[in-house]
Amino acid sequence: MGPMELSPEIRRLSEKAMADIEPAFKALDRLALENTEKVLSAFQKHRVSEACLTGTTGYGYNDKGRDTLDLIYADVFGAESALVRIGFVNGTHAITAALFGAMVTGDILLSATGTPYDTLRGAIGIEGDYRGSLRDYGVGYAQTDLMPDGTPDYDAVARAAADKRVAAVLVQRSSGYSARSALTMPQIGKICDIVHAANDRAAVIVDNCYGEFTGTTEPTQVGADLMAGSLIKNPGGGLAPTGGYVAGRKDLVEAAAYRLTSPGIGGECGASLFNNRLLYQGFFMAPHTVSEALKTAIFCARLLELMGYGTLPAWDATRSDIIQMVQLGDPELLQRFCRGIQAGAPVDAYVSPEPWDMPGYGCQVIMAAGTFVQGASIELSADGPMRAPYCAYLQGGLTFEAGRLGIMTAADMLRDK
Repeated sequence: MGPMELSPEIRRLSEKAMADIEPAFKALDRLALENTEKVLSAFQKHRVSEACLTGTTGYGYNDKGRDTLDLIYADVFGAESALVRIGFVNGTHAITAALFGAMVTGDILLSATGTPYDTLRGAIGIEGDYRGSLRDYGVGYAQTDLMPDGTPDYDAVARAAADKRVAAVLVQRSSGYSARSALTMPQIGKICDIVHAANDRAAVIVDNCYGEFTGTTEPTQVGADLMAGSLIKNPGGGLAPTGGYVAGRKDLVEAAAYRLTSPGIGGECGASLFNNRLLYQGFFMAPHTVSEALKTAIFCARLLELMGYGTLPAWDATRSDIIQMVQLGDPELLQRFCRGIQAGAPVDAYVSPEPWDMPGYGCQVIMAAGTFVQGASIELSADGPMRAPYCAYLQGGLTFEAGRLGIMTAADMLRDK
């Protein structure tokens, strides 16, 4: 089997991109080292042993591995408590449990970063008519929009949060399907300070998907009361087969656990079904894997910039998540890019993705994910809504080398057009 069939032009541009971005990689290596030291220290502190790597069935009582992993997540993320469970089916599920746990009938949820990501809108009740949404339980909704430059409107957040009916303020760290950069830790910390000063009963809850280990601090270390995310994104390290987590204030974590299982049971039940080894090893690998994903995103930005496409963030910009947006401006180009990512994948490379009516989205979405774990966006994947301005959102890359080749394959497909 010979090398992949990539055009000489793309190989030339790839080498140019590599020369440009090499200095940025040294900083990412330092980031991976610092975050790995935190994880390794937590493993040693909590005396991880072979017994932690097995699992339980049935009710899952006294699951040493599951309970120790909760302590490790809490330590690494600077939180009072954490709940790490394979029972969370995705990040949206973990965030939803966090929101339901923090509010009761008559409360108001305030979104401080504009309209939430597509899949959360049904859970809140601002789109669709899904039985059991927050709206169905009598929880109101308000939002403050971002400024034109994509930064938070701090004055608007302060005014809206002062309403004592506001019990939770949702902050979406990542951009979702919008044209803005991910929020930085100083920005999230400022929102937390403003909310807590305006309303002492309001909990700041951060959708932390795609953000873990992209810096040396997390939202719970700059004032967030609770954060949540998916294990098939950053913290699963590419090995976790499913699951999600919440971390933060102990009472809010417990309330989220009651939503996941049942009031009075919470995190006491929930068999790990012999997945503990993968969850531990994935979290151990996560700082390095996230660094590889960031390198892949930077390479994607620089290569596509050399080809004349707009990107966000730019290759040399500060990053707070692993997502790279490419501005394609044409539905056919969006499909070509995603098909190229699929064609450059290790799994299902022969499959050609098509737009489809994906549950939880308001329009058709095209998704490319030739991944070992279905839909894992810490592995190289790309997706985008089939609506103007037709942007692709790339994320992941278990190894930079494979990520680079996948992006070169996608770039070749764009070049053919």
